[in-house]
Amino acid sequence: MNNLELQKCILGPVYTNCYFLKNKVTGEMIIIDPADCPEKIEQMVMQMDGKPVAILLTHGHFDHITAVEAVKEKYHIPVYACRQEEEMLREPVMNMTCHYEKSCSIVPDVFLDDLDVFRTSGFSIQIIHTPGHTKGSCCYYLKDEGVLFSGDTLFCGSVGRTDFPGGSASDIVRSLHKLLDSLPEETEVYPGHDVSTTIGYEKRYNPFV
Repeated sequence: MNNLELQKCILGPVYTNCYFLKNKVTGEMIIIDPADCPEKIEQMVMQMDGKPVAILLTHGHFDHITAVEAVKEKYHIPVYACRQEEEMLREPVMNMTCHYEKSCSIVPDVFLDDLDVFRTSGFSIQIIHTPGHTKGSCCYYLKDEGVLFSGDTLFCGSVGRTDFPGGSASDIVRSLHKLLDSLPEETEVYPGHDVSTTIGYEKRYNPFV
């Protein structure tokens, strides 16, 4: 992680990992999955002395998106997401925010397709479409930094649940193999919940392989 300073906040009712990726050279910052508590997100940005330039969403469930609009408005930055997650993000019934205090309908500024590579904050980032948890679940791979942000697709020793609308147990196993078969073993994996892992560890110990 040559130019990457990485921090996380654990936010919201189900302890979602919100990640902050700061370019040490430029100070520009990416925020992945602004889950909740915009004031805590702002506090982390200030603590890291970062300049947010983008929001990346791994998928559209309520516990990953509640603070998106507030963070976007605060910093005037674009939201990126997988094209297949458009409906989930837009519809409060599907993203389940309608069951909580605030319904969220999010329209990303940039839709990405499988294996697209884009640049933001000085980093080259590849989106990997990994359906299973939701139809448009995705991971973000920073090859030069050796890190993968896996959302709720891949956890340490597990995979995301598939019993929500749009979930598929067979799809998530295919997505798991897609990641493990294509990425270097030393790649560090930062999931949407719980602790980090590596591709090599998951190849050896993940029971869903």
